Amino acid sequence: MEKIKFQSEDGTVEEFYIEEQTRIGGIAYLLVSDSMEEEASAYILKDVSEDTCQEACYVMVEDEEELEAVFKVFEQMMEDVNLKM
Repeated sequence: MEKIKFQSEDGTVEEFYIEEQTRIGGIAYLLVSDSMEEEASAYILKDVSEDTCQEACYVMVEDEEELEAVFKVFEQMMEDVNLKM
């Protein structure tokens, strides 16, 4: 499983496992987990980088409406996985 490093504003770096990815309305989203264990926490990241950038810049989705909509898409994509919001 592919990993992604996420650097927070305070400079700490965390590694996440990419579970799934999708594009909605031209925006890339990643469903990531903090562990490969069964009880891992999952997060949805959104690519906010400019089209001309060679590196992606992801932020955690915090808007409740956007989070619910993207969550539903990932839930449909991963029918065999029990996702909880």
